[in-house]
Amino acid sequence: MTQGAGQAPEEWHGVDQPADPGRVGGPEDDLYTPTEPDLPVIEGAGPLYVVGDVHGYLDELRAALREAGLTDASDNWAAGNARLWFLGDFTDRGPDGVGVLDLVMRLSAEAAAAGGYCKALLGNHELLLIGASRFGDTPVESAAGTASFQAAWLLNGGQRTDMERLQDHHVQWMSRLDSMALADGHLLLHSDTTAYLDYGGTVDDVNDAIWQALQRNSVEETWELFRKFTKRFAFRDEDGPQAVRELLDTYGGKRVVHGHSPIPYLTGEGLGGADAESEGAEGEESTPGVRGPHVYADSLAIAMDGGVTMAGKLLVARLPLPE
Repeated sequence: MTQGAGQAPEEWHGVDQPADPGRVGGPEDDLYTPTEPDLPVIEGAGPLYVVGDVHGYLDELRAALREAGLTDASDNWAAGNARLWFLGDFTDRGPDGVGVLDLVMRLSAEAAAAGGYCKALLGNHELLLIGASRFGDTPVESAAGTASFQAAWLLNGGQRTDMERLQDHHVQWMSRLDSMALADGHLLLHSDTTAYLDYGGTVDDVNDAIWQALQRNSVEETWELFRKFTKRFAFRDEDGPQAVRELLDTYGGKRVVHGHSPIPYLTGEGLGGADAESEGAEGEESTPGVRGPHVYADSLAIAMDGGVTMAGKLLVARLPLPE
């Protein structure tokens, strides 16, 4: 990997530490490189798991990871050489986004020591929190007029207690997350959008382009990233299967696995109107029960956002899904 690093307007609105500290994450064979010497080497890849959007619901995340056998009663890694990918959106709306970040970062180290890995992808709410922490009320031009990251973050579930507890190492960690990954024939993304195609023709190219953009520390460039990866529903409707195939033909894999859009909105059961998301409050309400991941778009896409912010389920799933 190279080093470098109609509907209303879009909403206002990733994990390891390789030997090179300037870059975090990578494709499926770019495993976590532990910094401690003499760690055991366990041959063979373990089972693969993915986690949908968490949005600050730390207690629900702890329970879901324990239920999946990935952590023990003390929330320590208990899955040996298993591989775990979080699909982004750790903070906002829920009560303890910083607690979620701390847990995922700790599990990353513990999984590596056990011969597995815990990694994460960059979500649009990571971009939102990075922007709010770096740029605050600096004005940016949006589809709804002049805006700011601070205003967008608050309108879309930003928790002041998270901002009070947020530290530089949290922001640095988020800003270094990859945006996509390939694992066992699954193309892992946060957002159900084709905007990734704007950033390169390979997984490495996309990850490096977005990483470099965040390192340039430009409010306009960060806002553009946020705007693009807030888009959704590219795989939902009649043209959805073709959109998925375009991504798979470009980046590889047999199925796309994503978060971002709550499953009830994809199935048409959602309340509150996700299609009305705009450069203002999101307005999510309660949702019917979600039992597991949603397979759709001619079985080419798997949605993992169970709608925990709407009293739904925080999903943890082992891949491949049973037929």
